[in-house]
Amino acid sequence: MNFYKKISDTCKRYPQKIAILLDNKKSVTYTELDKLVARYSHALILSGVNVGERVVSQADKSIEALLLYLACLRTGVIFVPLNTSYRDDELRYFLEDARPKLFITSREPSGKIKSFCESINIQSETLGAVEPSRLQSLVQHASDESEIVVRNSSDTAVIIYTSGTTGRSKGAMVTHENLITNADALINLWRFSDADMLIHALPIFHVHGLFVANHCALTSGATIIWHERFDLDRIMNALPTATVLMGVPTFYTRMLGDQRLTPELVTKMRLFISGSAPLLEETHTLFEAKTGHRILERYGMSEAGMITSNPYKGERKAGTVGCPLPGVKVRITDDDGNLTQDGAKGHVQITGPNVFSGYWNNLEKTKEEFTADGWFKTGDIGEWDGDGYLSIVGRSKDLIISGGFNVYPKEIELVIDAIDGIKESAVIGVPHPDFGEAVTAAVTLESGSDLGVAQIMAVTQSQLAPYKVPKTIHFLDDLPRNAMGKVQKAELRKMFSDDWVR
Repeated sequence: MNFYKKISDTCKRYPQKIAILLDNKKSVTYTELDKLVARYSHALILSGVNVGERVVSQADKSIEALLLYLACLRTGVIFVPLNTSYRDDELRYFLEDARPKLFITSREPSGKIKSFCESINIQSETLGAVEPSRLQSLVQHASDESEIVVRNSSDTAVIIYTSGTTGRSKGAMVTHENLITNADALINLWRFSDADMLIHALPIFHVHGLFVANHCALTSGATIIWHERFDLDRIMNALPTATVLMGVPTFYTRMLGDQRLTPELVTKMRLFISGSAPLLEETHTLFEAKTGHRILERYGMSEAGMITSNPYKGERKAGTVGCPLPGVKVRITDDDGNLTQDGAKGHVQITGPNVFSGYWNNLEKTKEEFTADGWFKTGDIGEWDGDGYLSIVGRSKDLIISGGFNVYPKEIELVIDAIDGIKESAVIGVPHPDFGEAVTAAVTLESGSDLGVAQIMAVTQSQLAPYKVPKTIHFLDDLPRNAMGKVQKAELRKMFSDDWVR
């Protein structure tokens, strides 16, 4: 089944209902949405894009960019979204790897990229530029009744490139079945309905903004309050009429710093969701104290969409990502592949209809990342609590081995983050001549804090085994992050790799 069929069915059920409310107060009904997607779909066909070929998009967030994505689904074309911050050298890699029929940007690509596209027969187009592009001209004259192309559930719908924190990014092939089953599970779990008004301020080159937010709303008949970027004033203005907000931790910390955030402002809100990066327990606690709402934290990734979630009804545990979604199985193993016992930390592995089919043009890496019995190795380190809630304590590549002991950064970060005056911390391992790796902490301070190394060291020494205590502490104004708010520990390792060089 083509995933877009679910959205088209919604359009037929709610023809005059507003599907998308734009920043400029203009709106798009579900009938208008379906017809616009059909026009873009027909324009892709007129551009010579065939079923199963790729369309790479590095376009700014806009209604046109969303329509392009939906049109690719409708046409049976594989959509490949790229982070808008990628530079020419990075772009060249993605284009060479994906080999798309069409490359779409918000502005004219550089001469270097245009020449490269021509050299390997990639057609380039602009979307949303001042001067209408050939593609947009085709849209204006295209039919609004193009057919939805039949696809098998196992066919690839989207290729999402991983963040590439180590080595080259890999293209995760996400199937129509992956999209369908994940959307159905989340709508049921989070109680989405046609009565909802979802604030959408996330980027749409990522699973969170492209899949989770759009799919939950557009397959349940909800209305999307569309923001092209996170703007605190606009978010605050939207809260009184909204029912759901999907955000990253940064959204919530910024909202907490605004005096307008009160229980009265969010009386219609039923759900605040956080993902894409760990939410500090302090943020969770402060937000509940200020609004009366407990943020729902969940866990997902490019290769599997959403995997676990705290419950809609029931205890939402700060510091955990909840329980597996219906149909999804999660296990935690030791280094030898045996199940861990009594809540011990280990490698998180998953299986279910949400798990991607493999990496694009990379059979070797696909085989490497799946176990012999077909479970996907997420690369995360996790642990269960007594109630079956999962906590993610770090990435396996972030595991520090110091003096032969395994050190889990999250455990140390929790101790440091609890110190008065600390805003946030990130713990990494850097090369050390004697220990192999030295535990190293990067910290940011609250405004006005005069904390020094000695005070932080004293706290960690009193609460942690000696081999877990940081050997070095660095103070930074901000921790390096990617576009979704995740701390880039690879960057920190580069910054401090010479700490112990002799």
